[in-house]
Amino acid sequence: MAERAGPRVYSIAAHRGFADALVAGLIPRYADKELGLARLTLLLPNRRAERIVTEAFVRLSGGGMLLPRMAVVGDLDLDETLGPLLDPLGAGAAIPPAADPVRRWLRLAELLRHELGKDAPRTPGLLNLAFETARTMDRLSVEGIELGDLLQERVAGIVGELAEHWRQSTRTFARVQALWLAELAARGEVDAPVRRNLLFEHAARRWAASPPSHPVVAAGITSASPALARLLAVVARLPGGAVILPDLDLALEQPVWDALGQAGVPQVPGEAPFGDRDALTHPQYHLKLLLNRMGVARDEVEPWHRAGLAAAPPERSKAISNLFLPPEGSAGWVRLRPDQRRLAGVRLMETAHPGEEAQAIALLIREALEVPEKRVALVTPDRGLAARVVAHLRRWNVQADDTAGQPLPQTTAGRVLLLLAEVAATRIAPVPLLALLGHPLVQAGEGRAAWLDNVRVLDLALRGPRPAPGFHPIQAAVERQQKRGAGSAIAAWWQEVEQVLTPLADLPEQLPLADALDRLATAAEALCGARIWGEADGRALAAWLEELREAAAAVGTALPPADLPRVLREAMDRVAVRPPWGGHPRVAIYGLLEARMSRADLVICAGLVEGTWPAAPSPEPLLPPAVLRALGVPGGEFRIGLSAHDLAAALGAPEVVLSWAQRGEGGPVIPSRFVLRVEAMLGELATSHREHAAVDLARRLDRAAPAPAYPRPEPCPGLAQRDVPLAVTAIDRLRSDPYQFYAGAILRLKRLDPLDADPSAAWQGTVVHAVMEHWHKAGGQAGALVGIAKAELARLEAHPVVRSLWWPRLQKGLEWVDAQIARDRVEGREVIASEARGEMLLAGVRIHGRVDRIDRKADGKLVVVDYKTGTPPSGKMVENGFALQLGTLGLIAADGGFAGVAGDPDGFEYWSFGKSKDSGTGFGYSSEPVKDGGKRSGLPRAEFLSKTEDYLREAIGTWIRGDAPFTARLNPDIGGYNDFDQLMRLDEWQARSEDGA
Repeated sequence: MAERAGPRVYSIAAHRGFADALVAGLIPRYADKELGLARLTLLLPNRRAERIVTEAFVRLSGGGMLLPRMAVVGDLDLDETLGPLLDPLGAGAAIPPAADPVRRWLRLAELLRHELGKDAPRTPGLLNLAFETARTMDRLSVEGIELGDLLQERVAGIVGELAEHWRQSTRTFARVQALWLAELAARGEVDAPVRRNLLFEHAARRWAASPPSHPVVAAGITSASPALARLLAVVARLPGGAVILPDLDLALEQPVWDALGQAGVPQVPGEAPFGDRDALTHPQYHLKLLLNRMGVARDEVEPWHRAGLAAAPPERSKAISNLFLPPEGSAGWVRLRPDQRRLAGVRLMETAHPGEEAQAIALLIREALEVPEKRVALVTPDRGLAARVVAHLRRWNVQADDTAGQPLPQTTAGRVLLLLAEVAATRIAPVPLLALLGHPLVQAGEGRAAWLDNVRVLDLALRGPRPAPGFHPIQAAVERQQKRGAGSAIAAWWQEVEQVLTPLADLPEQLPLADALDRLATAAEALCGARIWGEADGRALAAWLEELREAAAAVGTALPPADLPRVLREAMDRVAVRPPWGGHPRVAIYGLLEARMSRADLVICAGLVEGTWPAAPSPEPLLPPAVLRALGVPGGEFRIGLSAHDLAAALGAPEVVLSWAQRGEGGPVIPSRFVLRVEAMLGELATSHREHAAVDLARRLDRAAPAPAYPRPEPCPGLAQRDVPLAVTAIDRLRSDPYQFYAGAILRLKRLDPLDADPSAAWQGTVVHAVMEHWHKAGGQAGALVGIAKAELARLEAHPVVRSLWWPRLQKGLEWVDAQIARDRVEGREVIASEARGEMLLAGVRIHGRVDRIDRKADGKLVVVDYKTGTPPSGKMVENGFALQLGTLGLIAADGGFAGVAGDPDGFEYWSFGKSKDSGTGFGYSSEPVKDGGKRSGLPRAEFLSKTEDYLREAIGTWIRGDAPFTARLNPDIGGYNDFDQLMRLDEWQARSEDGA
């Protein structure tokens, strides 16, 4: 085969399918009858490309064949991969090793902490800043920019014109980088991008001086790193060598090519390599930058005339070229002939929201699988959308793996570690504790059923406001649950759990990160056994843990325990766990990086909205864009151009679906600029490209027949079921909302408080009643209430936050109670009963309850007192029979139902701990729902008990002895009772009943 003069650079058009077309051309050019392609060295951009090309060789080889040596140019061990081909004498051993990137990340955080001083953020923010700083340093290194370049007069002048915060951040960056480079020099190491550049430069010098005896081909590499570009320039000129680029548009008109900008070649020497008007967002810009740095003109690039198995019509490449014309060129769309904007086989699918989009995509994939041998690929940078599609495909037992991987924190093993970190950070808070103990990996096996039984018992014990930190409050809750009949197994089980978690409970204010990781790993293994490390996610977790632990130990990183979960989660988010084996052989789900060089018969590009595809440019935290541009680093818009190139490559498939949703998770979104370009170029033809069938089917797929209207519940149990005793606190429910009474008293259901609940009125009432009971039993000494309340809160072991938020109000209310009782004593009124239980029979029904307090006045009459932590019932509610508690307790007292209490009640008082402008402490007041002294509502004092008895007899005759249904929300205007609203399915019928339907 005759070698042509000049560099051998080729381009595979987008419509040809890069990997298959590449292999289809390499086999006839380089294959040997006996050795196949074993003499060929193929340089590829990444491991994913290596796998895709290998699969293409399998498809096209037609049988057994020795494959070429494949080397990844981004590999830090490229010298070992190429071996003698790169350096037969081993001279490359002088290239320093690369520094550990994790150690660099942690060390940069320490350097930043020292530089920023008191302005340094908390540990999570500092570590994020260190990560971004390291990324900026890598970007500079990739471009071959050294620290001294920051001191150039041109760059310094730009910095001097910037705002003060940019000047400060630039100086901080320079100082931190200088300190880090000094440490690297002392250890004889370099950063990873620097080592790669040194490898590229060594290979370029070696091969230029002594070309390899076997051919070297670089394929699919689009990185425009100067060092890599120089290596590619040498490869293109080697005997038998070649550089094969993906999707370089050779048909783009020269004026349009020139309009892309200077692309690394300044018009005047010494100026910035990137102009202000450079079209960084164009999909061809990075390829022009690469060619310029290689010293190759576009006219010297030849088309690769081989096509792959899944090639699109040739007209597609011309349409793609027109689609991405710069703004000046896109004005010519109106003059394009139909064949120049033909996008036959490309469909546009717009859906209402991401859920509908995922369902429609799953339907398209399922439909395509009906065609034998048809391959389908979903390409999206939205991993949440990809996960939804994977879940929908399981409907048809199609197992599809997301080759972009799953973030480590979302994996089963990763979640165990994060839950342990949350348990440590919150000092054994109930929510992370129970989530950890119920995790699928914890105690998986034969004993898991018994383990979960104990977890459920602990769950019930910890319901309500969060207890105080530490093990003691949980131990007390376990003992209380044991006394309620939970059995002795719960105590032994909790001792076992406590022993495992003890190393996570009492942590110092500054915890060494390496020590924290050791504790977490030990606890994880104690709870889960070897299963925690057994699967792919566990192995990835183990490798990540060990790498971070070694780096943290070397650097000495320490952090507050409260920051541990966030630090670990954000670090784990950078680790993707990829499936160890494939799912369905004809279905692939890719991220943008994984999709490069791949090809399928149907490609679905999804998540095409602004901020996702393309992603929003993220500015560097320390170096301003003007400085980066002056140094020769492409701006953030450069990544938009790469996203455009990814889409252009995907558009080369035979069938393409461009998909986007009108709304995201947080609200309306804007379709991708790429979608808007497609619609604008198609013009009136866009209507014929719309994909409606999949969207309509997705909407109908899960649309069931309308459920019949759910009626207002009106349960009507038999007389035997109605024959239940009446609690004083339940009578008001019976009259106002009979269904609430039915669910609690007849069905015997009980509402469960949530975990970490806010202090509810019931919980506050329990505390107040306990305080008052202890005070009265201790003799009711003046000034002792506050001390008793403190002791009671300590006994309940409420969380300090709960105590601190509620205690001031409780204290002021108790001070008012203490003072008011003292004033009553002066008038001859004394407390004769507190928290006393009593009962009576009325119409054959036992009525029972506990009175908060009963006083005897100087004239011998009784006063019934009910404590309220909030607003007491109004006189109107008492008058209408919806607040009968005071009157019912008075009836029990009059009937002699309270031991040691005799007399006629004629006082009925609510003592509230709520705010009061008339109280000397600002909290606490008393009210009496009695209609006297000009009050417009309430019951007359003389009729208070008789009216209450009438209401009771009516209720008993209607619901307890009668046959009336227990109608839900019989009196909807009476609030306060909503424990069983979900059980009665209130939201399904309330609006209709209010409208009269």
